[in-house]
Amino acid sequence: MRIDILTLFPPLFESVFSKSIIKKAIEKKIVDVKITDIRKFTTDRHKTVDDKAYGGGAGMLMMAPPIVDAIKSVKHKGKSCRVILLSPQGKVFNQQKAKELANLKHIVLVCGHYGGVDERILKFVDEEISIGDYVLTGGEIPAMVVVDAVSRLIPNVVGKVDSVENDSLWDGKLISPMYTRPYDFRGLKVPKILLSGNHKEIEKWKKDNAINNTIKKRPELLRIKNGGQNGKSNKCC
Repeated sequence: MRIDILTLFPPLFESVFSKSIIKKAIEKKIVDVKITDIRKFTTDRHKTVDDKAYGGGAGMLMMAPPIVDAIKSVKHKGKSCRVILLSPQGKVFNQQKAKELANLKHIVLVCGHYGGVDERILKFVDEEISIGDYVLTGGEIPAMVVVDAVSRLIPNVVGKVDSVENDSLWDGKLISPMYTRPYDFRGLKVPKILLSGNHKEIEKWKKDNAINNTIKKRPELLRIKNGGQNGKSNKCC
């Protein structure tokens, strides 16, 4: 997969993509991440990328021309790609969306900044994505989140397939509680079933407690999975 990130602050990505699983994916050439500085597509000597909003209001808006030219520069003729604007106005990112994006060959992530972007930019993107119902300074951190979540779903990025398929949210619910050494930590002991060696019973325990864990911590996940209460669909945001 090729991932292009369009941003005003390329250095922000250096430390994140030079460590851990993403670094290995890039070294193995499974994922190709390219960072493009939107300022390179400005036409004035001050490299202006933002301006005051028509109609007034606080904050500055990112101008359409530099962003659109940056998008065009990374889209290859004859090859399809998904252009995504990271925005608090987008649909909230989740594991299902990550799976969807992981099946694509090329995605372009546009990082907004300042007070937002000129609305006309939406004519040149395929969708908007938000990582949550709150506002960040810019789209750089959301871009990192999307790249991390999507990359680990691409075959051979994570060593063991089970490590991905047994994650929380893979099938719409949380995983069961997990334990490691020591067996007794300040009087808190590991459930005996996990030490029994009875793999059939252990698997049953994990499935039952995955549901219990979801009911306790994120009950809305089960309602969404089942189509909402009383058969009505659950709509988010």
